[in-house]
Amino acid sequence: MWPRIAFPLLTLIIIFASITMALSIECQQRPENVNPRALRRDGLIPATLYGHNGAESISLVVDHKTAVTMLRSVTVKETPIEVKIPHLAWEGEAVVQEIQCHPWRRNLYHLAFFAGKK
Repeated sequence: MWPRIAFPLLTLIIIFASITMALSIECQQRPENVNPRALRRDGLIPATLYGHNGAESISLVVDHKTAVTMLRSVTVKETPIEVKIPHLAWEGEAVVQEIQCHPWRRNLYHLAFFAGKK
């Protein structure tokens, strides 16, 4: 026989398993003529957004802590992410196209996003 408390816990686990979290990240436009190493020292990761307007791309920066947290729950080329660029007033869905990091230290170097349809 199951104890009386097991059924509510089982129901609670099923409810939490069915909830999907929407991922979103806020980016800023990368300043021109700034060395990527200097950005990384300041806690920012260089990133690029492709496919938002044909063959054009936007150079961005993302906060390191935010990027690492987001990447824990992302599958490359599969998981849709809501990307917001307030400076350019652009917002849309994208997937992480490429992650560049150090081979054994796992320091994050660069992210590439590919925009889907708005």
